[in-house]
Amino acid sequence: MTRLRSRMRAVLLATNVLSVSAAFSPIIVTPAHALFGFGDIVFDPSNYAENVLQAARALEQINNQIQSLQNEAQMLINQARNLASLPYSSLQQLQQSIQRTQQLLGEAQRIAFDVQQIDQIFSQQYADMDFTASDQQLVELARERWGNTVGALQDAMRVQAGVVGNIETQRTELSNLVGESQGATGALQATQAGNQILALQAQQLADLTALLAANGRADALAAAEQAAAAEQGREQRRRFLEPGPGYQPGNARMFQGGN
Repeated sequence: MTRLRSRMRAVLLATNVLSVSAAFSPIIVTPAHALFGFGDIVFDPSNYAENVLQAARALEQINNQIQSLQNEAQMLINQARNLASLPYSSLQQLQQSIQRTQQLLGEAQRIAFDVQQIDQIFSQQYADMDFTASDQQLVELARERWGNTVGALQDAMRVQAGVVGNIETQRTELSNLVGESQGATGALQATQAGNQILALQAQQLADLTALLAANGRADALAAAEQAAAAEQGREQRRRFLEPGPGYQPGNARMFQGGN
């Protein structure tokens, strides 16, 4: 009995040695005759070591597959983030600002921003001046031109006020868009935030264009009024200096009933 226990201890010790050596060193080929027998049970250390190595390889493959699946899952999560849309849109606010500016331009007094109307009024009041008109008619035309200039100056100031009013809206939207861009979870959200910032800049350029157009209109009408006034002044001066029929003597009665 003591001898059997000694042999079992030897077998267990050999098994542990083979297990450690299989994990950290090349496979040790055990001769086929190195078998231990316990009655009807036969233990083959080399076969056991090979089975352990196969199980280790299978476990490693499973770990690799799990890691691969985790990488694919993370890739899908990143793709989903990149495809997520930006939850904020400033389109409505920008459109409202542009509409306010367009409304101010559409309310232009006397001479609208219309090519045909401009050509017609300039032809009547500025370019083709009728020098056969009476002095009263010339004065009325001068008043019309003065009214056009004053109206254009008022329109320019109204557009300026509207553009200044849009600055606060632009500041708020820019702050919101920058915040959304910094907090974007994916490429699509960052791109959409950038596109909306570009749209905001386009709206600012539209306001600047409207402001330049209104100011240019006022300057052009003022210059046209000065040119027309100078031409009309020359005509009225000519009429004033034109020789008249002169003095014609006639009979005068100083007292009633006198001879």
